[in-house]
Amino acid sequence: MLQLTVNEKNTFSIDREENNFVIDGAKVDFDASWQPNGLISVLLNGKSYTAIIENADRAAKEALIRVNGRKYIVTIKEPIDLLLSTMGLDMKAMKKAEPIKAPMPGMVLKVLVSPGQHINKGDGLIILEAMKMENILKATVPGIVKSIKVDEKTAVEKGTILIELE
Repeated sequence: MLQLTVNEKNTFSIDREENNFVIDGAKVDFDASWQPNGLISVLLNGKSYTAIIENADRAAKEALIRVNGRKYIVTIKEPIDLLLSTMGLDMKAMKKAEPIKAPMPGMVLKVLVSPGQHINKGDGLIILEAMKMENILKATVPGIVKSIKVDEKTAVEKGTILIELE
């Protein structure tokens, strides 16, 4: 069984019994086929839809899908995700963006990002000089820069919050 959440509002349970799909306990007539132009032709209970996957993040189990011109953000929970949720564990929350802190005393040489900027895991955020070496502090998770707590050419102590992420 899969659980799909659409636009963080509507949640559906999807299962497969023999050759039929079951959505929230009701059998549905469903067929989908990939077209050569990248579109997906979908038939659901006799109605035709055209879909395209605009963006898919496999790690986050999330996709941006456009159906008949309307955008939907779909989040997928597989059985293991549902089991972890019942145990009180949430993998997304565990990957929450923690603030970037100075790992040692040093001087902020350059801030490489700005508030509101989208960042990916591994992106350089700030250059910190410590013990006459330049260290690039990188993002450990994707996110958005919420705020920058230090100015360039400022000395910081170990543990000082440099950048907040959301």
